[in-house]
Amino acid sequence: MRIAITGGTGFVGRHLARTLVAHGHQVVLIARGQDDRDPEIRSLKESRFVAATTDHTEALTEAFTGCDAVAHCAGINRQIGTQTYQRVHVDGTRSVIKAAQRARVGKIVLLSFLRARPDCGSGYHESKWAAEELVRRSGIPFTILKAGVIYGMGDHMLDHLSRAFHTLPVFALVGFRDRMVRPLAIEDLVRVLEASLVEKRLNGLTVPVLGPEELTLTDAVKRVARAVGKRAVFFPAPVAFHYLLACALEKSMRIPLVSLAQVRILSEGITQAPFPLDELSKDLSPRTRFSEAQIQLGLPPRGGFRRQDFRCCLEVP
Repeated sequence: MRIAITGGTGFVGRHLARTLVAHGHQVVLIARGQDDRDPEIRSLKESRFVAATTDHTEALTEAFTGCDAVAHCAGINRQIGTQTYQRVHVDGTRSVIKAAQRARVGKIVLLSFLRARPDCGSGYHESKWAAEELVRRSGIPFTILKAGVIYGMGDHMLDHLSRAFHTLPVFALVGFRDRMVRPLAIEDLVRVLEASLVEKRLNGLTVPVLGPEELTLTDAVKRVARAVGKRAVFFPAPVAFHYLLACALEKSMRIPLVSLAQVRILSEGITQAPFPLDELSKDLSPRTRFSEAQIQLGLPPRGGFRRQDFRCCLEVP
């Protein structure tokens, strides 16, 4: 099969592309070309890279031509310049659908967020929900995967927590009431994505994809600290403090340690969807535990934050 992946050079897109190619499929990687953390992905065997934004319908139509399915994984967790939630999540999804219709693509699989919902006061959550609704009404066979916290080699969570502990082993917990999380290994998510794309499973369904283990955010972060080999000091801090911190980090870091959207996400907890969802097939249910050994597989090279991590963000066209 030939499968197009929006956000193809991002964390999930890279892992999905490598798995599909390893299993004998061809992939078309679609991205703006700004993510250079893994330059080798653009020369992946049996792949083609297309530099395009998700709201460029003509470029997407050309990229989708000849593809059997589209994995729509493009997304942002902070707004930078013209890269807004409306443009990326809503307008981008509308263009992906229009291009898929023109190219006669057989299926769209949308990667969304577990707690995406309307009218909640969060641009991230609301735009993700709007994207889901567009896909449901597209007339194209679809699957919507609502994931929580995803971790693995090249992610933001393990990368930034590791660097933070190496820089200063002090961690402020979000709020005074601990929230629950179910960390999802990237390998488990890719398995569900591949089944939806290649085997055409889960057609017409909106399913949660969460890790098998439920634990507090504090325990999850402490496991990362142990895996990194650092003894960290933990203390609770008001949610308002984290919003102020996120605002400052979004302006001062290329990839912030925490974004405004992530503060909202962590303050709510990430184990329960706001609406009833379809059930994920038992054979596809994630089974990888958030163990120290599994965490270590996804850790970056040892070291703290560097000067280049703290360059101010420039406007992205």
